[in-house]
Amino acid sequence: MTTPTTAVLRSEWIKIKSVRSVLFSLIAVFAATLAVTVLAFATVGQAEADDAGHDLLLSAFYALNFGQIAAISFGATALSFEFLNGALRISLSAVPRRGLLYAAKMSVVGGLALAMGMVTSFATFLVGQMFMGEYAIGLGDPGALRASFGGGIYLALIALFAAGLTAVLRSAVAVLSTLIPFLLIVSFVVGDIAGGIARYLPDQAGQLVLHQHPDGSLGPWAGLAVTAVWAGTALLAGWWRLRTRDA
Repeated sequence: MTTPTTAVLRSEWIKIKSVRSVLFSLIAVFAATLAVTVLAFATVGQAEADDAGHDLLLSAFYALNFGQIAAISFGATALSFEFLNGALRISLSAVPRRGLLYAAKMSVVGGLALAMGMVTSFATFLVGQMFMGEYAIGLGDPGALRASFGGGIYLALIALFAAGLTAVLRSAVAVLSTLIPFLLIVSFVVGDIAGGIARYLPDQAGQLVLHQHPDGSLGPWAGLAVTAVWAGTALLAGWWRLRTRDA
């Protein structure tokens, strides 16, 4: 017997796979990351490998910087279509319990992002090492397995962060135009100015799990927990927005 929760989860999955822009952005998490991995490692993969201070493990996940852009796009577009052309009113007429609708939607978004993130993270690591020759590292090397799992979790958290912000702003364009420049530019500028405080920004904290030997007060999993707090805060804010505002 199908429970109401199962039925809503199934309907949210059907929505996502039927909207091409959402489905393509999910696939792009894997495709963009792997393409950048192959391009970068085939050309300059071994260029700095013998430098004393070079972190081979962190370099193995260089392409996740591009994958996270696709993850943001997936999280944002998965929510934004609900706010177009009265779609949210239709969804609420089918599922009047706003909490159930929101939880189901975010569960599907998070589950898909986590599954794709894990595949992407492990594939990125393994494919990249094929080009590293004598400098190649394996999953058995210190920190490699942790970083591979952590990279997948990081991508899922970034997608949920974007989804929560989209529920607040009700616009994928607003979220994309805010988060992408922040992650690519502002975060590094703030890091140069503010020093250790920048470690608590969502991207810099979460990516500590990719380092072989993270420096500073935050460990790899603690850094990922900081990103989870950012994502959780955005999700709670999105729920408040959905609950208190008209469809």
